[in-house]
Amino acid sequence: MGASLPSDEDKKLDRVAYVLKAVAHPLRIRIIQMLEEHRELNVTTIHKNLQAEQSLISHHLINMRDKGILDIRRSGKNIYYFLVDNAVSEVIQCIYKSKIMN
Repeated sequence: MGASLPSDEDKKLDRVAYVLKAVAHPLRIRIIQMLEEHRELNVTTIHKNLQAEQSLISHHLINMRDKGILDIRRSGKNIYYFLVDNAVSEVIQCIYKSKIMN
């Protein structure tokens, strides 16, 4: 008897876990919150506001972009990052409001 194929529900659960892992870092959460508030930002603005090394911010931005959480818009030499879907930010807000945060 061969292994059964994952169901659609299994695939959705895998994707949820993948997204949650991708944002499971305090700096990434702060970046998401900033992008929720400002719609789109470049690396320099994010790194100055978070007072973190630009290379570290770039690493987190690229990671979240590779995982489909962020995307970019180019304008001349500037690259602006934005949230692909605000639902990620909504999930973070739900966690903030939950009883587990008390």
